[in-house]
Amino acid sequence: MNNEIFHNLFVLELANNHWGSVERGLRIINDFAQVVRFNNVRAAIKLQFRDGDHFIQKDFKGREDIRYIKKTEATKLTKAQYGVLIDAIKAQGCIPMATAFDEASVDFCVELDLPILKVASSDLNDWFLLEKIAKTKKPVIVSSGGSSGKDLDDLVKFFSSRNIPLSINHCVSLYPSEDGELELNQIDYLRHRYPDLVIGYSTHEYTDWHSSMLLSYAKGARTWERHIDIEADGIPVSPYCSLPHQIDEWFKAFHKAREMCGGSREHKRIPSRREVEYLEALVRGVYLKRDLPAGYEFRHENADEDFYLAIPLQKGQLSCREIMTGQRTTSALKADQPLLITDVDSPYASNPSLRDQIFKRGL
Repeated sequence: MNNEIFHNLFVLELANNHWGSVERGLRIINDFAQVVRFNNVRAAIKLQFRDGDHFIQKDFKGREDIRYIKKTEATKLTKAQYGVLIDAIKAQGCIPMATAFDEASVDFCVELDLPILKVASSDLNDWFLLEKIAKTKKPVIVSSGGSSGKDLDDLVKFFSSRNIPLSINHCVSLYPSEDGELELNQIDYLRHRYPDLVIGYSTHEYTDWHSSMLLSYAKGARTWERHIDIEADGIPVSPYCSLPHQIDEWFKAFHKAREMCGGSREHKRIPSRREVEYLEALVRGVYLKRDLPAGYEFRHENADEDFYLAIPLQKGQLSCREIMTGQRTTSALKADQPLLITDVDSPYASNPSLRDQIFKRGL
């Protein structure tokens, strides 16, 4: 499966924070798309789709005492209105996404040609919905809040057997989440259990936009999700939602995490020249303890009599790393002088590249 689509992807969950207003939705899209462009990241802006005719059982429609039903009805948009928002997301250079909460909404995602679908934590074992989503063959991100190990194993097996790209988000379904409830070690668990998948982090904490990014990136998360909103129209912002300036901080923490973590997790890094030069200044050079004639052969058993090691290492001088048994002096040498690469018949002396490096290092 090609999971590259998930790598370093930010999902900005607009959800129903448009509150049934296309104008408000467009403003959210515009405000956050600017932050995305400014920080040069790859981001999706995600909506939530529910089929109004069938998602709520008819006898419960209009019930304002049930929060989920009340918000679903209060934030309803037509297909045409959703189409306006999707077009705006594309025009702003972001990826359009949606969470489909029912089968008819999956069909709508296909109609809109959305490139990635999302499964909410509440639906990760809704097999009727998952079967419908799988038939689209579109890449899927699933949040894992409240799940069991078997739930996730079954889910991974289901999508893997159908060759559908899948990413799993570690998620704690508490809105908002306290720092002590984040359970970031679950990223390690998911990466170890599902090494072929991109593991992400869907977060609802509200006190810090830096720390969990630094930690989650270092642990190997490579896709992230946060709810977004704006301060407008007198509508209060939920504490688990992020404002544009907070998402800006979040993106900057991502860049800092990449800078600090560096390159590959699979291969030994190549030290920078600056680091090598710093360490070379701390390496001890070889200084002669006594006068030695030309042709003298260095032996391990005579090392304490022949030379001592001290700083500074001078240009062209052999260090503790290069002195070897069997090397012979090419000329007569005096006590306390540095042993230069040209003073011995060493393999370093016969290799132009190595000889050049030794003459360039040190004082």
